[in-house]
Amino acid sequence: MEKIGFIIGESSSISKKEVKNFNAAQIPFILDWEEGDKLQGDNIFQKMVEADKKNIKNFAKTSQPSPFVFKKIFAKELKKFEKIIFISISSKLSGTYNSALQAKKMLEKENQKKVFIFDSLNADVAEILFIFFADKLRKEGKSVEEIIKILEDKVSKVYLIGMLGNPKWLEAGGRLGHSKATILRKMQKIGMRPILGMVSGEIKPIALKMQAKNMSMAIFKHFKSEIEKIKDYKKIKIAISHADNLKGAKELRNEIEKSFERAEIVSFNISSFVIGSHIGPGSIICAWTLQ
Repeated sequence: MEKIGFIIGESSSISKKEVKNFNAAQIPFILDWEEGDKLQGDNIFQKMVEADKKNIKNFAKTSQPSPFVFKKIFAKELKKFEKIIFISISSKLSGTYNSALQAKKMLEKENQKKVFIFDSLNADVAEILFIFFADKLRKEGKSVEEIIKILEDKVSKVYLIGMLGNPKWLEAGGRLGHSKATILRKMQKIGMRPILGMVSGEIKPIALKMQAKNMSMAIFKHFKSEIEKIKDYKKIKIAISHADNLKGAKELRNEIEKSFERAEIVSFNISSFVIGSHIGPGSIICAWTLQ
């Protein structure tokens, strides 16, 4: 039996290959979109575009896993590992963290001590950065208690920014208020590029970029301005994901690689419908942490 196992939710855009590489388990979320099965498209973003064209108002809805789903996976993983860590999407964005806590209480008392639930206060590719970091600590021989403490210290040092193709999707999913979504749309029309970021576990507008030629350059300029404030670091671990916007994600990656020699970048499609159904087609997300 191995010592420490990881569990990560479908709220992250981690690939099936990476899940396997980490010898991890993945918690399934629920997608409720009956109309989606009738729409053309190879992925949820293409279906969302099609739904918008047809003026379909019922968009995809997602639900976190139930405590019973968590309990089943916890029990299964405890047969393979002495202790397990679940890396959760921000508790301020989803009920996933609380659902996991409830499931832990449903286990036998002895097994409850073996389950550790970590609130990343983040989402999507930022969650992936945490599992990369946790895996590195595991390989260094850190105990599960040491890993959790280091991850908790890391929360304030993992950053996520992004830009929406259209704020209507975040508004429709209830993650952005109507008044803020309206303001963002007006800004985009006059050439202002609002950057969204995670602030204390919540999605908020954090900056405006003027005269950036496109979305990728707007994100890059903000990223660059943040990194240039810091002089002492060994390398930057970066994760980029996109919502059917491969061209934009590649451009962002190229700009970062040209400007920062110590950047280590991993790229993902936004395979998570949990995130994708809210941010919508064309969006780009960038998460990073300094090492």
